[in-house]
Amino acid sequence: MGSAIKSEFRKFFTTRLWWGMAIGIFVAGAVFAGFFGWALTSENGNTGGGPQLEGTATQVVNSVYTAGLGVGYLLLLTVGIMQIGSEYRHKTITATLLSTPKRVQAMLAKIIALLGIGGVYGLISLLGSVSVGAIVLTLRDIDPFPSTEVLRTLALSLLALGLWALIGLGVGILIPNQVAAILVGVGVAWIIEPLLSFGLAFVEWAAKIVPYFPSNATNSMVSGVTAQGQDVDFLPWWGGALVLGAYAVALSVFGTWRTSRQDIS
Repeated sequence: MGSAIKSEFRKFFTTRLWWGMAIGIFVAGAVFAGFFGWALTSENGNTGGGPQLEGTATQVVNSVYTAGLGVGYLLLLTVGIMQIGSEYRHKTITATLLSTPKRVQAMLAKIIALLGIGGVYGLISLLGSVSVGAIVLTLRDIDPFPSTEVLRTLALSLLALGLWALIGLGVGILIPNQVAAILVGVGVAWIIEPLLSFGLAFVEWAAKIVPYFPSNATNSMVSGVTAQGQDVDFLPWWGGALVLGAYAVALSVFGTWRTSRQDIS
């Protein structure tokens, strides 16, 4: 099992993909944190000598540090898809399953590796967002760590990215064609789901399911998002974590089951 896990890490970190993704997720975290840090603390007629915050200091700091997470989880979704999709595309899945004949163990190795990869990228994302965000907040005379809740949000951000990588793994198994899986996965998470959430939020009975969409669960998990002008009750942070975890577990279990039963040529 240990050798299978090492093999999965080696497959990923010996390609140029990993550092390209690392640069992207670092820049996304830094740029969005800088922009939101400046925008959310802009002066709105406040004469007290400091910026007027839109919300409590903790809410603002959480929003700043997680501003680039939307791009981050799309990248981790892509990584999860490619971790299995590239095996099918380059016909290496046969060698993988021959080296680890017990298919359940092979899939568990991928799952553990993806959680580790998600953690690595999460640290890179937070390095960019916290370093730039803290500088902007300090320049605006705001404590960059006003409460321990901020540390909880940062830890949940790491978990969220790892879970999105597992969701990508499930999508990659559900749609064996790597290109199609990436287009469908990113398209649903980035375009279709937000539009569907917006539309359903105005329908009384349908608004109850909106908080359970993966992206909304992620937002609730890391920043305690609230609805504005819509009759939607979003989940608490722990509810969002449970829902996102349920998606990841369900897709991982499905992927393990399907891989253990399908014919590989």
